[in-house]
Amino acid sequence: MFYQFDDDQINLSGKSILITGGTGSFGQAFVRKVINTYEVSRCIVFSRDELKQYEMAQEFPVVPGGPIRFFIGDVRDAARLELAMRGVDYVIHAAALKHVQTAEYNPFEAAKTNINGAENVVTAAIRAGIKKVIALSTDKACNPINLYGATKLCSDKLFIAANNIKGSRDLRFSVVRYGNVMGSRGSVIPFFLNQARSGSLPITDPAMTRFNISLRDGVDMVLWALEHALGGELLVPKIPSYKITDG
Repeated sequence: MFYQFDDDQINLSGKSILITGGTGSFGQAFVRKVINTYEVSRCIVFSRDELKQYEMAQEFPVVPGGPIRFFIGDVRDAARLELAMRGVDYVIHAAALKHVQTAEYNPFEAAKTNINGAENVVTAAIRAGIKKVIALSTDKACNPINLYGATKLCSDKLFIAANNIKGSRDLRFSVVRYGNVMGSRGSVIPFFLNQARSGSLPITDPAMTRFNISLRDGVDMVLWALEHALGGELLVPKIPSYKITDG
């Protein structure tokens, strides 16, 4: 990786953090790291899935005086976002429709979540007085050939451009763009492990390369950006590429 992260490099003591899409694989790993490492005042999980929030609450129960909070909401709902962000210091934007085939078949829905949702996060952050926003992106946003990548490229540009409209506010927007998160829900690795029983791996093109990053490295990179980003950056880790057929 191009950065060196140490838990002592960032001080989140007393800070309030909100993560959109917080019940996803990244969100759960991020919340686990933050809750177990730092004495934050609040860690708000913002997502639209009641069942996933219930399941997540089994590991992170809401107790009086405790930091964890669960907010039902959708990034398409600007008013709900602004309400959830009140009194928050940092926002991690992880919510998105992430599956290539889903976006191709439901293009308007992908645009509403990935593009309009990004705009809503920007607007709500400005109005709520947030200090820093780190938006998660994907390697598919680089030279996109599918709608998912195109919507995330647009989202990235919205967050970078947001630094030009914040005025004199002490607010910084940055983007973290990395590859496939190994073992996350819906990723190719659990699918391949399941397919291995059949003795064949269905791949689109044997020449295709992929970029993988672990959940731990993904979380550490976002925390690094939270401490060091000045606003306007699109941060990309230096990770090796490989072919699925390599071995």
